[in-house]
Amino acid sequence: MIKEQTADHQQISNLIWQIADLLRGPYQPAEYERVMLPMTVLRRFDSTLAATKQDVLAKYEPSKNRLQDDALESMRNQAVGEKFHNRSELNWEKLTADPYNIAQNFISYINGFSKNVRDIFERFEFAAEIEKMNQEKILYLVISKFGDIDLSPNSVDNRVMGLLFEDLIRRSFEAANKNAGEHFTPPEIIRLMVEILLAPDEEMLTKPQIYKLFDPTCGTGGMLAAAQNYLREKNKLAKLVVFGQEVNPRAYAIAACDLLIKDNHQSCIQFGDSLTDDKYPNQTFDYFLASPPLKMNWQKQQNEIKEEHEQLGFDGRFGAGLPTVYDGSLLFLQHQISKFVPYQPENHQNNSGHGSRLAILLNQTPLFSGGVGGGVSKIRKWIIENDWLEAIIALPEQMFYHTDIATYIWIVTNRKPKERQDKIQLIDARQRWQNMRENFGNKSRYFSEENIADVVREYAEFVETETSKIFDRRDFGYNRVRIERPLRLMYQMDLDRKSRFLDAVPHLLDDVQAIDRELGREPRSDWNQVNHLIQELLKQRSSRWKKAERKLFRDVFTERDPQAKPVILKEREATGEPNARVWGWFPVPGQNIQQMYEADSKLRTFEKINLKQEVSDYFLAELAPYLTDAWVDRASIRIAYEINFNRYFYDRTPPRPLAEIDAEIKQMGEKMMRLLQEVTG
Repeated sequence: MIKEQTADHQQISNLIWQIADLLRGPYQPAEYERVMLPMTVLRRFDSTLAATKQDVLAKYEPSKNRLQDDALESMRNQAVGEKFHNRSELNWEKLTADPYNIAQNFISYINGFSKNVRDIFERFEFAAEIEKMNQEKILYLVISKFGDIDLSPNSVDNRVMGLLFEDLIRRSFEAANKNAGEHFTPPEIIRLMVEILLAPDEEMLTKPQIYKLFDPTCGTGGMLAAAQNYLREKNKLAKLVVFGQEVNPRAYAIAACDLLIKDNHQSCIQFGDSLTDDKYPNQTFDYFLASPPLKMNWQKQQNEIKEEHEQLGFDGRFGAGLPTVYDGSLLFLQHQISKFVPYQPENHQNNSGHGSRLAILLNQTPLFSGGVGGGVSKIRKWIIENDWLEAIIALPEQMFYHTDIATYIWIVTNRKPKERQDKIQLIDARQRWQNMRENFGNKSRYFSEENIADVVREYAEFVETETSKIFDRRDFGYNRVRIERPLRLMYQMDLDRKSRFLDAVPHLLDDVQAIDRELGREPRSDWNQVNHLIQELLKQRSSRWKKAERKLFRDVFTERDPQAKPVILKEREATGEPNARVWGWFPVPGQNIQQMYEADSKLRTFEKINLKQEVSDYFLAELAPYLTDAWVDRASIRIAYEINFNRYFYDRTPPRPLAEIDAEIKQMGEKMMRLLQEVTG
């Protein structure tokens, strides 16, 4: 697996993780992170603030009654030169000097931190863990052991501390095994996403300026950290400021701690649901990463999201459409696209208008599911027709901790380079993987460095190979065409039908008797003629039936019959319209008239016709010769898009020759006969 490690941080990580042995018994391995991560953060904060502790205490007393909360917090932070402080008289040394009051003192010490840190530990629900460890008689031991580890900035700088904390997060979720995954995307997949997202901009990223990256489902902050690490490797002058939002309290707490530990002053993690409580309204970002839940049910948020969709349309975030409530991943994609920097090439010299790039991890549903006109189909169409979809990468199965469903990385941008405009690249990485020495839940495979390099190279080269295909974006589009055939009705009056009709409309008895006398009870195969005779008869009788009564009469006294004549819907004079026959206008022999028939819904079918092919050409070549009475319902044609990876990367194995199979069967028969003879003697 991909691990960015140094001897320093790995050694310290090993020392810290040894402390987890004290938790065995009261805690299951999956629960170690509830203690190990918050304790590491507290130890780091204590070490960081040690040198300025007395300055904060000295300024606290004279100012506490003079300044309001926010001003007081700001003053204390300035005193220590950090985004946090601690006003408690206690420190780690004093905590371990009083074992009999360890729980009470430890809670008091945590409550002495600035509000931002207290909020984080409330999300950790760490007070409950303190109480549990105290009851199990291990709290003092754990605090003492952490006190033996030097995490001061002089010994462990911010870069190493960041790597250390990321390693502890990885260990925590791997210890959780099958329970891991919802808030922890495997690091090698994150690395691949980051490289493909940022690699095309390596030249731009050499400039000493600030770039912003946003993850609306940031979990524990793994993607944000990986992006910063990658950019640091490539260019120490460029600065990537990261922003995230997370709805899970514990995952949010971990991500927020990670930023504080690394001293990311301009970066920010917010707590809340990105879909219903956007913490970054009207903000734009240069880059986006996301790994939303692969099958997120958004029924609880449905009312608020639907209201925004209906009231704001494209002025809001969800104008393109709403997916099924059983998978909300495309809501997050729309949410991110709404925060794209507009692409304005003329403003590049002013470091503005450079557009945005996005990498998001999705399941297979957004590729091809959803009926034409449905939410998923509309969103897919919106993205492709705006030429934002740059590439899709199919990942191997069994790569994730909590699922083995098929997953794909989508690369979306509003600033495609010229050679990629109107093109979509598909990369099949499903066979590029290595077996893990030990499974973690569903995860039994991983990407090696070589696997990642191969995919990134294939993406960058933008050429056709066995595992890389390049398509015109219209190749994935099609017209969904409704093919109609005429309704053919056979009319016949009989006592049973007559009785059923009059039971419903007894006041029409006299008219029905007249129709019975006039038309008789023989079957008639031309409803057009029958209907004309009936209307003339009713006119003579001065009877005016309601529309519902006329419909009921036809429903009762007719039945479908493929030998009957088509029911005529309307007529017109013949026109010179090309392909009028395709659109349902049939010429009447010997007359300058064209007729359109009433469609039979039971004979209705649908065709998918590629956008690059004319509907009329397809119909005349593929359908008209075999369905001489069919036509296309032009008004119902809908454009949609779908991307089926298997269609483009399926390696068909041809069937074996029949002669080979026959020979094998004959050989098996002869062998069976020999065995039978040996048994029977």
